Amino acid sequence: MVADGGSTIAWLITATALVMLMTPGVGFFYGGLVRKKNFISMISLSFIAFALVSVQWVLLGYSVSFGTDVAGITGNLANLGLSGVGMTTGTGNYPPLLFMIFQLTFAAVTVAIVTSGLAERVKLSSFILFSLLWTTLVYDPVAHWVWGGGWLQQFGAIDFAGGMVVHISAGFAALALALVIGKRAGYGQYSMEPHNIPMTLLGAALLWFGWFGFNGGSALAANGMAVNAIVVTNSAAAAGALSWLAVSWIKGKPSSLGMVTGAVAGLGTITPAAGYVTPMVALLIGAIAGIVCYKAMLWRIRSNMDESLDAWAVHGVGGVMGTIFAGIFATTAVCSYSGLLEGNTHQFIANVVGALFVMVFTFVATYILAVAVDKTMGLRVSEEEEYVGLDLSQHGECFR
Repeated sequence: MVADGGSTIAWLITATALVMLMTPGVGFFYGGLVRKKNFISMISLSFIAFALVSVQWVLLGYSVSFGTDVAGITGNLANLGLSGVGMTTGTGNYPPLLFMIFQLTFAAVTVAIVTSGLAERVKLSSFILFSLLWTTLVYDPVAHWVWGGGWLQQFGAIDFAGGMVVHISAGFAALALALVIGKRAGYGQYSMEPHNIPMTLLGAALLWFGWFGFNGGSALAANGMAVNAIVVTNSAAAAGALSWLAVSWIKGKPSSLGMVTGAVAGLGTITPAAGYVTPMVALLIGAIAGIVCYKAMLWRIRSNMDESLDAWAVHGVGGVMGTIFAGIFATTAVCSYSGLLEGNTHQFIANVVGALFVMVFTFVATYILAVAVDKTMGLRVSEEEEYVGLDLSQHGECFR
């Protein structure tokens, strides 16, 4: 099925709106997981992330990510302030300006996911500075390497909708931040149970819904590839929800929280492969994701690391797996790429290299940026502010 320009534009506008909804979805998902005194703060961080990235992307980020390649490392600065990014339909049957805002929503939701590593203890002013630095110096270059004509794309790595660019980046950035900022006061000494599980379930529903635009829109056309991406996205999410539910049930109660976390694990893991695999493979990928990400969460708990909203276990580990799975299961029955199972060893190697490099780069670069911000401004609120809660100490508001 070949898309005409009008249908593609309509679909990409719709997909952009769907992906935008994922950023508050992350806020609601995380907001329900924290204590009541930090509920407003956690949701606010996602909205602030969207506003910050919206400005940064227009001024600088889009040009760094998708400007003409410079030595495989970055885009040039010819599109600063969206100079030359027009409304006229180009070779892809959509205006460059539409592609710009579609990609903006990806950058924004990535920063929102990163807030997992700072939950309940970050100073708002420091978060704003860190987010602007991180988007410019970490997210934008990775997006260029993978999608903007940079060295990983030249090497042959494939990432349909953000396994490397979004999920590995966000997951390992959250882990680095958690290590720099330190554990929450009283972590491991008294209960820090989620205060509003229904809110987390609502956030998960918005994420699942928005992910159809996230993956389906990444086909950049209203065509069969978009349809397949939506089908495999839903299949992996469902399989991830059920596999996480099953393995957690063996050790205790089948929690609703575990079920939706498994769905997000399936969604994150299928993302890099969504345009390249069949629905049956997606069921397998989702089922594996639910089990492996659950085990990663248990390892994080045993290791006494306070990355307690589990962006690393769900998005980071899922993104690594999904990127490698794309290099294994990509099939010419669905797309123009083939993976290891069809004899394409280079595709597998390229994706392994991409996953490992992005993992190491984002962790190290995030750690350095976090230390720099901590040394200059202080990442963390005071002990008294943390005790009172960030809703009051940072926003002067409270949830009743």
